Amino acid sequence: MFLFLHIIAGCICLLTGLLAMISRKKKGIHSLAGEVYHWSFVVVFATSIIMALLNWRESAYLFFIGIFSYSFALSGYIAAKRKKRNWIGAHIGGMLGSYIAIITAVIVVNAPKLELLNDIPILLLWFLPTIIGSPLIFLTRRTYATRKKMPSSKNI
Repeated sequence: MFLFLHIIAGCICLLTGLLAMISRKKKGIHSLAGEVYHWSFVVVFATSIIMALLNWRESAYLFFIGIFSYSFALSGYIAAKRKKRNWIGAHIGGMLGSYIAIITAVIVVNAPKLELLNDIPILLLWFLPTIIGSPLIFLTRRTYATRKKMPSSKNI
């Protein structure tokens, strides 16, 4: 049952995270998708902890990965809620960092079942999403930080 919930919540994270990324950054679709993403990630986190504790010898790594990956989602979520100084960078880094964690989990778990991926060394599969995603986080943070500093048409 926990595995089923974990998979469903992970799929919801994949979809709502992507929707939040591609939607306009304002109240509405972006914020609703972000809320669903965060709470689905809470389910992924909780089920990973429960499954790790139930099968510690085989799944202890899930405990640590669950805490690590959810810390990104939580920091991004809190940054958006509190909107303190430079919050946008923390929000982008946290949310996209957690999305990289979800992508990594999906790839690593499913690679042995996919002909295309099962010849790639497993260690590369663990790091490839981070190698690709980290520069994207940097560029996105820079883009939104630059937009924020630009004067708006109201001030001109």
